[in-house]
Amino acid sequence: MRRLIDSTRPSFYRTIIVMTMVFTVALGSMAQEPDKRHVTPVKPETNQVKPPPKGTDEKIIQQYISGDSAKAVEEARKDSLRRVYYRYPRLTDLTIGLNLAEPLFMAFGQSYASADINATLNMWNRIQPTVELGLGWAKATPDDMNFTYKGKPSPYFKVGANYNFMFKNTPDYQALIGLRLGYSTFGYDVTDAHYVNSYWQEDFTFDITGQRSHALWGEVGAGLKVKLWGPVAMAWMIRYHGIFNYGKNTQSRPWFIPGYGPRNSSLSLSLNICYTLPLHRTATSSDNKPAQP
Repeated sequence: MRRLIDSTRPSFYRTIIVMTMVFTVALGSMAQEPDKRHVTPVKPETNQVKPPPKGTDEKIIQQYISGDSAKAVEEARKDSLRRVYYRYPRLTDLTIGLNLAEPLFMAFGQSYASADINATLNMWNRIQPTVELGLGWAKATPDDMNFTYKGKPSPYFKVGANYNFMFKNTPDYQALIGLRLGYSTFGYDVTDAHYVNSYWQEDFTFDITGQRSHALWGEVGAGLKVKLWGPVAMAWMIRYHGIFNYGKNTQSRPWFIPGYGPRNSSLSLSLNICYTLPLHRTATSSDNKPAQP
């Protein structure tokens, strides 16, 4: 019996040793499990360097090559914005216009008119100082009056400025709001004036000639300018105006003011045929198109 126990003792020890080694390896594997890192394979195409967009400035390309990618990306962004939102030069263009609204209205029966030639300087495609010089005349018998008014052809002028809300776009198309200050000195006659004396039942007709007056007024307006073809464009503006001061005579008051219209009116319309002269090479629409990638 003792021999049997002694003969089985080596295999028992070996079993204990093998189980101990397996247990030790298992514990080591469990202890190292949290430190494992999973690495995602890199696809070959993600390592390729994409070329910069077409039209990128050479300075930015050199920054890419030198390895300064952060600065290059920032410069590329600024360059892209400059190409999309072009900053126009201070003197963008000069527009000469001829206002034909009221002469056209006279062809359809209106009895007065004001026509002018105007010049507008476009600065940064945003602020537009403007000057208007013209003549106004009238020959009308107002429906609610008992006389005929003859306004002699007389000059007027206006100074002011427009603001272009579409300053980030090409100058060919503009949305405008404008302010004007106008002044005129003029002469007029009042003829065929009727006066009825109800007591004596008498009807008098008389003339008041050689009258002189002047007027100062202000205007605010909104309008559009659109390109027709080449340098030729059309611009129109609806204007609201009011008189600051005008000359009153002892015998009469002016019914019509050149450049303003009838004294009691508050609205007018200008319709200009324009010719635009670029003052800077990059002020044309073809030079301001964003670069295509």
